[in-house]
Order: sequence, then structure tokens, then C-alpha cells
Amino acid sequence: MNAITLSVTDVARNFSEYVNRVNYKGDRFVLVKGGREVAELKPVPKGRLLSELAALLKTSARLSQEEAEAFEADINEARAGMNKEEIRDSWDF
Repeated sequence: MNAITLSVTDVARNFSEYVNRVNYKGDRFVLVKGGREVAELKPVPKGRLLSELAALLKTSARLSQEEAEAFEADINEARAGMNKEEIRDSWDF
């Protein structure tokens, strides 16, 4: 989604409205002061970082051979399905 450009003054006057749009709609705003981009108002990323995966897996329970094979099959099925799905913007109706 492209960012919407707004003046710092407008954002200050309507701050609650813009925070709600970020929170509920995922809107992103670039704030401009004196004709220059100075800040960005955007949603906080959710979830975990990929760099945390190794540590997370170390603390997870070990799978049996049967469970590991079932998990691998699930992953392969999901990957195959992802390649068939058309990517679309969730905000388009």
C-alpha cells in the first residue's frame, strides 16, 4: 500500500483519526513539514523476526519421525498451494 502524504499540522489537528486509520485499516502516512518529508506514521510490524526462528526452534518440543514427516508433508502442501494462489490486495473489493 502506498503512503499518503500529509502535513504535520493536519496530523496534529486530527491525530486520533490518523492513529485509528493506521490501527484499523493499516494506512501509512508520510508527514511533511516545510515541503520536506520528516516522519512516517505506520503500523507496528506484528509477529516475530525471522532471525528469532533458530532460538525458537531450540526451545520447542522434539517431533517423532512420524510427526516430522507429517509436518514436512503439510509444509510441502502449503508451498504448492501458495504457488497456485493469485496475489491480491486485501483492500480491493
